[in-house]
Amino acid sequence: MTDLYLPQHGDSGYRTTRYDLELDYIPHTGRLSGRARITAVAERALPEIALDLGQFRLSKVLVDGARPARYTHRGDKLRIRPARPLRAGADFTVEVRYTGVPHPVRTRDWGDLGWEQLDEGALVASQPHGARSWFPCNDRPDDKAVYRIAVTAPSPYTVIANGTLTSRTMSASTTTWVYEQSAPMATYLATVQIGPYELVDVPHAGAVPQPAAVPRPLLGRFGRDFARQPQMMTVFQDLFGPYPFDDYAVVVVDEELDVPVEAQGLSIFGANHVDGRRGSERLVAHELAHQWFGNSLTVADWRHIWLNEGFAKYAEWLWSEMSGGPSASAMAAKSRARLALMRQDVRIADPGLRRLFDDRVYERGALTLHALRMEIGHAAFVGLLRQWTSTHRHGVVTTEEFIALAREHSPRPLDKLFTTWLYEPKLPPLPRQR
Repeated sequence: MTDLYLPQHGDSGYRTTRYDLELDYIPHTGRLSGRARITAVAERALPEIALDLGQFRLSKVLVDGARPARYTHRGDKLRIRPARPLRAGADFTVEVRYTGVPHPVRTRDWGDLGWEQLDEGALVASQPHGARSWFPCNDRPDDKAVYRIAVTAPSPYTVIANGTLTSRTMSASTTTWVYEQSAPMATYLATVQIGPYELVDVPHAGAVPQPAAVPRPLLGRFGRDFARQPQMMTVFQDLFGPYPFDDYAVVVVDEELDVPVEAQGLSIFGANHVDGRRGSERLVAHELAHQWFGNSLTVADWRHIWLNEGFAKYAEWLWSEMSGGPSASAMAAKSRARLALMRQDVRIADPGLRRLFDDRVYERGALTLHALRMEIGHAAFVGLLRQWTSTHRHGVVTTEEFIALAREHSPRPLDKLFTTWLYEPKLPPLPRQR
């Protein structure tokens, strides 16, 4: 199915199963050399394979180890015509070797996406369509694959990527870091973070490792600001079900970021989010919640963005309530009062491309969940969330699927609740708790 918001990205003619990326990065020049080996399955007969890729110089393109009949690379699209068309159901591999200085994808509404060179290293934040800035890919959220990411950088630098660090090999002046992400991952959630970081662990008593990469001057403040993250992990596992990945890493870059960024198995914060006073703790909760809502359960297309952002926003309120702060009901009342002063012209279940990350999608998405919790009760609501994350673990989801599952947890019809909160622009009143 074509993404109605970003139909020019990705190719529905095949699905990827694995990305094997080998990258060599020189921070002081910004030069990236890459070899990408992509394993995929044709969904239909394919005379051509289309990949999203920025403006790199290509030195080799192979299909199943052989040179294709031809390929073109323009407009951030690599189009490859195999020597023979691929039959439906056929497994195939594409290998691309490329070099250049990555340039972020510039957008009117969301700023720069993808690979960004920092004063010391690099940052990657690709949501929703910036992955092509650093590797060839089928850049659509519903095409999830496992990854191996190997990055070679000068030895003074630390490299963080998705998954588990499986090896670190030093040579005379460089170190190669290899990460394996065994859980299927959407392209926009793939990331590499490179910088002069200190590797530490967030002290925790649970089973989920919580490593962190932090600039040395920020270590003291970081320790206080993230001290309650393990408690959040416990609370969220009680509410949402088992944590869906092997570990959860945090990276703090030594620059300011407008907002933190989630990636699969890790989150990236700016130095401005670390103040030593837990001033951004709600964002710590928000980004952790995305590991369930957005990363394990990924939207089938971008219309359903509230399933990511509304759920993560509501997780902020649940954490507040369960850690001794204001209740979710108090937070919801304040949120609704704010929204009542804004234009009421957004349909949350289909906000439109330019409003994907509109605050109203986040806030009203959270209010939808609060209204549902008030309607069906806390126990049923938690049961719903745990079944939702279990049923669709490492899969893709839609609003319609969530509504259908919610009906199974309610003794009363929910049609009016979902219609007024998700599909109508007028802001409805919050229901009283039953």
